[in-house]
Amino acid sequence: MSSSSTSIMDNLFQRSLEDLIKGFRLQLLGESNFISRALEEIRREIKSTDLSTKSTALHKLSYLAALHGVDMSWAAFHAVEVVSSSRFQHKRIGYQAITQSFNDQTSVMLLITNQVRKDLNSANEYEVSLALECLSRIGTHDLARDLTPEVFTLLASSKSFVKKKAIGVVLRVFEKYHDAVNVCFKRLVENFESSNPQILSAVVGVFCELATKDPQSCLPLAPEFYKVLVDSRNNWVLIKVLKIFAKLASIEPRLGKKVAEPICEHMRRTVAKSLVFECVRTVVSSLSDHEAAVKLAVAKIREFLVEDDPNLKYLGLNALSIVAPKHLWAVLENKEVIVKAMSDEDPNVKLEALHLLMEMVNEDNVSEISRILMNYALKSDPLFCNEIIFFVLSACSRNAYEIIVDFDWYVSLLGEMARIPHCQRGEEIEHQLIDIGMRVRDARPQLVRVSWALLIDPALLSNLFLHPILSAAAWVSGEYVEFSKNPYETVEALLQPRTGLLPPSIRAVYIHSAFKVLVFCLGSYFSSQETTSSSLAQESSSGSSSMNAFTHGSILNLVNVIERDLGPLSETHNVEVQERAKNVLGFIGMIKQEIAEKLDLQDNETESSRVTAFMEDVFSEEFGPVSATAQEKAGVPDGLELKENLVDLEEICGEFLKPVESESVSYTDKISFSISKLRIRDQQEASSSSSPPDEASSLLAEHRKRHGMFYLTSQKEDPDSNSTHSDYPLANELANEISQDPFNPKRKPNQSKPRPVVVKLDDGDESRITPQAKKNIQTAKDDESLSLAIQSALLVKNKGKEKDRYEGNPNSGQQEKEESSRIENHQNSENKKKKKKKKKNGESSKHNCTNHDGEMKFSLMSE
Repeated sequence: MSSSSTSIMDNLFQRSLEDLIKGFRLQLLGESNFISRALEEIRREIKSTDLSTKSTALHKLSYLAALHGVDMSWAAFHAVEVVSSSRFQHKRIGYQAITQSFNDQTSVMLLITNQVRKDLNSANEYEVSLALECLSRIGTHDLARDLTPEVFTLLASSKSFVKKKAIGVVLRVFEKYHDAVNVCFKRLVENFESSNPQILSAVVGVFCELATKDPQSCLPLAPEFYKVLVDSRNNWVLIKVLKIFAKLASIEPRLGKKVAEPICEHMRRTVAKSLVFECVRTVVSSLSDHEAAVKLAVAKIREFLVEDDPNLKYLGLNALSIVAPKHLWAVLENKEVIVKAMSDEDPNVKLEALHLLMEMVNEDNVSEISRILMNYALKSDPLFCNEIIFFVLSACSRNAYEIIVDFDWYVSLLGEMARIPHCQRGEEIEHQLIDIGMRVRDARPQLVRVSWALLIDPALLSNLFLHPILSAAAWVSGEYVEFSKNPYETVEALLQPRTGLLPPSIRAVYIHSAFKVLVFCLGSYFSSQETTSSSLAQESSSGSSSMNAFTHGSILNLVNVIERDLGPLSETHNVEVQERAKNVLGFIGMIKQEIAEKLDLQDNETESSRVTAFMEDVFSEEFGPVSATAQEKAGVPDGLELKENLVDLEEICGEFLKPVESESVSYTDKISFSISKLRIRDQQEASSSSSPPDEASSLLAEHRKRHGMFYLTSQKEDPDSNSTHSDYPLANELANEISQDPFNPKRKPNQSKPRPVVVKLDDGDESRITPQAKKNIQTAKDDESLSLAIQSALLVKNKGKEKDRYEGNPNSGQQEKEESSRIENHQNSENKKKKKKKKKNGESSKHNCTNHDGEMKFSLMSE
């Protein structure tokens, strides 16, 4: 008696959901505190034995979970209790709570099976509806398996409200329990004959989803879809059918001839923009071989493009992007509208227009389109500006710069991209500057000039996004210094005080590039001292223009400048910067005294000249592109098993890892870490061309012989050749001034000179900018299983006993297993027969399938 009175009192003074919402609006404690107090109240009320009190508490908890993200998984059992109530109001709250609190790992999932089955068999159609909606949202494999008989029965319900929901639930049941296809598929197909538009809409929606997952399994039902396409006047149903035919026509081309005319008729007749667009998308994506249909679709696209509504304009641009790969003329006809759309206020419209402009890019118009896009980038917001730069970089670098003819123009364009105020694509530009230098030899003079202009631009030093570009510019300036007009200015740019704004990793690149410039200048200086006046004149006409400019005074000045600027860096806290600075200073200390004392170096046996010659050889090896898949192709030797921490490496390769005992160092063997202790042994052996190759050369030749696929063509043909400065084109002959307006070149690239040679690899040349899509393996396996189940259901000729099985047979579960086994055996035998027939007579060009009686021929495609 006391417990009953307590429940009545709790229910009497319990706050309802409306009270909770009002409390939220009036609360002064803060949202989190109010929710905490409300949860304490709900936890107390939900333990009540009175279902009204429990359901009200559960209702409030569902509200908090939906709008405020409160976890309600702990209330799963209480939701099961409320669902068992005979009152519809309680049952509705319980089912809502179940859909919010249940997941595949919920421990009380098994407790709702009987209750859902009971509600599915209820005479109240609204209770049936609640159970179906719950099954569609939380249905698991076990629930779908246990409730398949009830769903099968409801597919033939006389109440359209129930039948419509049952058809929708079938999709979830099929996905979770594939054997249900053998039971329910025939009855699902029978609903195509329904005169009720809601039933027809539901079944078409289900097959639209199935066709999206696996169109091949739905292909035999093309006659039913065609009948709906011709007879239906419901725009929503027609849109779904068009989506289905877009999938089917892509795997069965003969369907296109049959459905093209009805689709065109819908385009001409309807005034609904949504249906027109779906017709257009179906034509341009799957019926692109039908010229008349494509022309009509393009005309309709034009109507979308000139609309003021940004949504319709976006749809028109989207349709053009679909038709562009096969019918680029449709895009070119609307070029003016596309360019105008770049100024639209809607960001989605601008992005679609950008996609289309990139589709039109080729080697003839790349400069014009790039000029248009860069002008838009200058006046766009940061987000869209970087999208423009990204698309230009992606298009121009595609397939190893196949559309670029004038690399001088493109390198200048890369330099100007870095000066766009909102540019944040430093890494992509850095990669292309270095990549072009390694691939295109003729582009190196312009690369050096553009790099120098970037290095002296103070605005770039303060932009963190552009630091990678400065790193690339510094590397190019040092690696290809032979093309520099004034190496002294290059050193000044690399060692300017403002480089202190850069990260240490990039400053290290600057220092190393300055070291390369110094070695080049010293080598040119020593070479000029060894020649006569006549040979100097000859060198002036055949060598680098900068080699004549080096005198004793200029070299000494250059050395002093480097020593002055690197002196403070030798004491910096960053190890990388400190080590590189000390290496350069050690090298300078070795040669500076001889340069200062000897005004005329006629003796080519001096220590300075020998060390400089050695360092020139160190830097003479030319870098080239490396295949992205090179490491994957290098197979692991048989029997090699290394631990992850490589602790057993010394035991396996002990003889190769022993230190060299000899104190004398040959510059063909190894480089000492301390340049100041460097001594060159046996200069005659190093300079003699008839000396036998040493061990290192033999190993290199053997490696190239075994792994020739990873070397460039030039290296394969002449593996022992060494590049020298004389191998490069003359700087004076290749040099041109940087264009004043790189966005608007005065001459077309293809009319200026032949396209330079671009080094390409056989494979592994994918662009770094192009993203790679990832596939979900488990989803693919599930879709494949569902496809096999649907094909099995379509091949069954006689399944008339299913209705009897689920409408009164108490042994329906056992019969279902026997039926499934029989269907599998039948499918296996059919597959074997098909394989034998294909081997004997060849694959048939006609597709046969069964109708509801199992004997329908696919007459649509044969016509």
